[in-house]
Amino acid sequence: MIKRRNIALCIILSLVTCGIYGIYWFVCLTEDTKTAANVEGTSGIVAYLLSVITCNIYGLYWAYKQGEKIDIAKQNRNMPSSNSGVLYLILCLIFPVVAWALMQNELNNFAEE
Repeated sequence: MIKRRNIALCIILSLVTCGIYGIYWFVCLTEDTKTAANVEGTSGIVAYLLSVITCNIYGLYWAYKQGEKIDIAKQNRNMPSSNSGVLYLILCLIFPVVAWALMQNELNNFAEE
């Protein structure tokens, strides 16, 4: 089951808690995306730890794979999909919160079904 989250509230909580809620949001994004696409993959906690250990190099890979998984979820629901992985990768290089917000928006669309 994918939980619908308020994107603005997630961003505000991430700022107010100095990024602690952002860690939780990152983990939830990973888990929800796996659920939506019905695929196996790295758990959210492991993905976060790998991002920290590799100075966010894994985080860029994670963003690209998130896009692929969201595209798979769209295809499974007969929705038009694009190459979201490249978009998320570029956004994570510049401003990761925007990429997370876009991912959450797609997941919210899946949660409404």
